[in-house]
Amino acid sequence: MTGPADRRLRRLTTPRAAALAGVLFAVLFAAALVLIRLALPEGAPPGSQWLREGSVNLRIAALLMPFAGIAFLWFLGVVRDGLGDYEDKFFSTVLLGSGLLFLAMMFVAAGVGAGLERGGAAGHPAVAAVGQMILLTISKTYGLRMAAVFMMSLATIWLRTGLMPRWLVGASYLLAVGLLAAGDTTMWLALTFPAWVLVVSVLLMRQPRAV
Repeated sequence: MTGPADRRLRRLTTPRAAALAGVLFAVLFAAALVLIRLALPEGAPPGSQWLREGSVNLRIAALLMPFAGIAFLWFLGVVRDGLGDYEDKFFSTVLLGSGLLFLAMMFVAAGVGAGLERGGAAGHPAVAAVGQMILLTISKTYGLRMAAVFMMSLATIWLRTGLMPRWLVGASYLLAVGLLAAGDTTMWLALTFPAWVLVVSVLLMRQPRAV
């Protein structure tokens, strides 16, 4: 009988196909953002009309967001696995923390919209207006800035290790600064993050040793 000591242990390796999680996140998250933005058009007065007119959009966005979050967790795992022995504890902590905070805030924003829509808040304009401001504040003011911190911390790791092209490092810094400075201007700016994840994921799948 073979005992535990006789068993051969194998190191777990991340398949390159796991980088597809980033592509899946980019598609699902971008779709959810577009649906939320269509339900909350730019310049529209706050009130309950967005719950009545955009109820279907909010319902679909709420269904897509959990799957986008699962895909993002896989993407984050692929990125950290690709760093390997080059992983810096300081920047990796910032990377992990900002990524999880971003995801949590997007879940809360989607949950607020779905909760108001299902709770019949359309009959209470004041409640709907407060919910709208909470949703936009969480997603634009806080969520987008955590996404920017995620991009900057990963770009710094790439800059120090040379694991990614310099043009991607520079583009990541520029996009992150743009999100930090102008995140409150429009929710369409949030599409920058899934587009960036899409580019990173494509590069991950093309490299033998990914990050």
